[in-house]
Amino acid sequence: MATALAKAEEAEAVEYAARIEHVSKSFAGPAGRQLVLDDITLDVAPGEFVTLLGASGCGKSTLLNLVAGLDRPTAGSIATHGRPALMFQEHALFPWLTAGKNIELALKLRGVAKSERRGRAEELLELVRLQGSYGKRVHELSGGMRQRVAMARALAQDSQLLLMDEPFAALDAITRDLLHDELTRIWEETGLSVLFVTHNVREAVRLAQRVVLLSSRPGRVAREWRVDIPQPRRIEDAPVAELSLEITEVLRGEIRRHGQH
Repeated sequence: MATALAKAEEAEAVEYAARIEHVSKSFAGPAGRQLVLDDITLDVAPGEFVTLLGASGCGKSTLLNLVAGLDRPTAGSIATHGRPALMFQEHALFPWLTAGKNIELALKLRGVAKSERRGRAEELLELVRLQGSYGKRVHELSGGMRQRVAMARALAQDSQLLLMDEPFAALDAITRDLLHDELTRIWEETGLSVLFVTHNVREAVRLAQRVVLLSSRPGRVAREWRVDIPQPRRIEDAPVAELSLEITEVLRGEIRRHGQH
């Protein structure tokens, strides 16, 4: 795994981690083509943490899938610096493999030599504070631990851009808060760029340097906020709560404007 310094030096040499230009996406439906995303333009800078926020069905996950290369836009273009790593709400670990072997599989697909895989997997487990868990099966891990392994597996891809689709939504509040801390620490240590999808306003403000709000379907960039609150932040911090309230009011207005309840 590249050091944080090496990643920072490489980031300086590129203009963006992800560039989304005039992207639209439509799908075939019973009433004809349904427009889900409409003329989205958005850059994620090297080392930047951006959250995508919006009501359910506004196209957040669709946009993330397009950036990941899992689908193609109907119009517009997407460019990324290298292949992104993707982490879902469900951990998607293989239950017949141990935590370490799940990570090694990602290393194998990346072309890492067999002799190096175990050592690197153990380094990644240590990074997500699961040292000693290499031999544990998925059923032996708590929900939070499974998501840490999934994060380590995503990091094993050694990508400059980490895409996260509501990865903590199914966890209890305390576990989610702890993983917020862990993700912030890992982001700061590695210099990764992160594009994080959520419908939780406080989570968006807690984590991001920039919050991007998508309007209800079709999804358009409705507004952006720069989050200048110093890290470490807490969900309950007054500045986080204040900005969250402002964003929530704009989000409610977007939902009302598009007739969703």
